Amino acid sequence: MPIVDAILMELEDEAKRTQRVLERLPEEKLGWKPHPKSFSLGQLAMHVAAGQGNLAKAVIEDVHQISINPPPEAKTRKEILDSFHENTARAKDILGKMDDATLLATWTGQINGKTILSVPRIGFIRTVMLNHIYHHRGQLSVYLRLLNVAVPSIYGPSADENPFAAIAAA
Repeated sequence: MPIVDAILMELEDEAKRTQRVLERLPEEKLGWKPHPKSFSLGQLAMHVAAGQGNLAKAVIEDVHQISINPPPEAKTRKEILDSFHENTARAKDILGKMDDATLLATWTGQINGKTILSVPRIGFIRTVMLNHIYHHRGQLSVYLRLLNVAVPSIYGPSADENPFAAIAAA
């Protein structure tokens, strides 16, 4: 099995979990921040929504110039979900064209021409494109809790949702 097949299966599976979190975002609170140094709910959600598509575009290049800009402020939940669907599809399309040799080749990230990361491309995909987004999805779940919004099940029961309750009761 090509390496990319495992990545694509994970991307598809995790997209379902991420969508559950994004669907819970209270539209009237997109400008809310838990702390002055934090991204707003809408910025963090757009970072998660666009992240994998943007990072997949970056991983095509052997050397990528990284720009550090805050994510845009989302205006609506629909904007976030549309961006998420578009960027998930983009990531799957880009990654689906990569063979094992491409995935094992070195990828380099630079800021202002200075190398900050040089790893096998699959390492970048694993740690930055996937794990990085899961980390921010976790932050979003904390934002939901702080806003008193029911947190969806992600990997198992949350305090608000137990997908196994019906099975356990049977």
